[in-house]
Amino acid sequence: MRGGGLRLVSCCPEARSLGLAPGMTLADARARVPEIAVADADPAMDALLLERIAEDCDRWTMMVQADGADGLLLDITGCTHLFGGEAAMREAVASRIRKAGLSVRATIAGTPDAARGLARFGRASIVPPGHDAEAVRDLPVAALGIEAGTIRALSAAGLRSVGDLAARPQTPLAARFGEGLTRRLRRILGQEDVRITPRRPAPAHAAEQRFAEPIGRASDMERALEALAGTLAARLEGEGRGGRAYEAGFFRTDGVVRRIAVETGMPSRDPAALLRLFAEKLDALADPLDPGFGFDMIRLAVLRSEPFRDVQPDLDRRGVADETLSGLVDRLVARFGRGRVQRFVAEDTHDPDRAALSVPAAGVPAAEPWPVPERGEPGARPVQVFDPPQPIETLAEVPDGPPVRFRWRRIMHEVARAEGPERIAPEWWRKDGAETRD
Repeated sequence: MRGGGLRLVSCCPEARSLGLAPGMTLADARARVPEIAVADADPAMDALLLERIAEDCDRWTMMVQADGADGLLLDITGCTHLFGGEAAMREAVASRIRKAGLSVRATIAGTPDAARGLARFGRASIVPPGHDAEAVRDLPVAALGIEAGTIRALSAAGLRSVGDLAARPQTPLAARFGEGLTRRLRRILGQEDVRITPRRPAPAHAAEQRFAEPIGRASDMERALEALAGTLAARLEGEGRGGRAYEAGFFRTDGVVRRIAVETGMPSRDPAALLRLFAEKLDALADPLDPGFGFDMIRLAVLRSEPFRDVQPDLDRRGVADETLSGLVDRLVARFGRGRVQRFVAEDTHDPDRAALSVPAAGVPAAEPWPVPERGEPGARPVQVFDPPQPIETLAEVPDGPPVRFRWRRIMHEVARAEGPERIAPEWWRKDGAETRD
């Protein structure tokens, strides 16, 4: 409801052909088309639907960006040859979306702004390279994606199309309507190219396998992952790197996409170890991986990589032990989750209460090395601090001298060796009321 009455939010192509348009009151629409079918608008479900379509479009290219509440931008640079060319790829994407019962307008152009404007306001399906300015010339100024007030001001000045704006000097336009207008004009004309910002960061490496017939058996998925892991291992080996985070994407024929991610404590490119981690993760899923009518594509991606260091076993086999421990941590993390497997790291602080910090065992580097006392010497920091503080009565032979004995919990103790005195206090910038101790 808006403006005191129910209004149309969106219309299907058939409704538009009958003269209906968004913003029209429902009473006016029913007066024109009595048999109109309406449903309550649900922006949240619309956004969820668009997200699912974007997930499915990831099978064509990993560079996908949402464009408003009802559009998607796909950067298909360098991947059209995998699908038979631009025309075949455009038809494949559009037909898959139509099978879901949706209307779709798809345009391929040299820049995102030109493609968006032509898809929403034009008729061109594929613009030849270098012809963006010619293709968008007859589009209305609304194709620039500017505010309604600016559109009305341009129309009042006789500037109703992109071609009208392109024929005018840009300096007066920028002075009158702002630099944003001329920037959008340059982009839609193909004079300034700005790449899209994908909804998911592009991985460092990715390998995928498509299936002529959908698969659903666990053994088939395992063989596919093994082959993809081998492909990625060869690429990483060529770069002298190893993966620290991997993600497997399972694309179902009905458009549902499941993503499973694993992490490793050390850079790894061992396919067998990677398969064990994915097996642990799949077994621990609260929502099991349901193949439905089958997966028609599986993709394995390296989300994060680091320089790979070959392990050289020492005489005491310490290197092998470190690698074995790292593998155990990786399996525990895959089974129980990243936050359930912790380790301690040293913190650079004078406060014993904060000298050790618990962090996830995988993926978090140590902040500071553990302090190692000299042989035969006590630790520089107490290993335990009582909470609340406990009073101690001391007796010294001379004022301000070392104590010769002290009473703690009603028991007298003789002092064999003394060091100090020392005052332990938190950092001056902390305001949490920590105790100062002598």
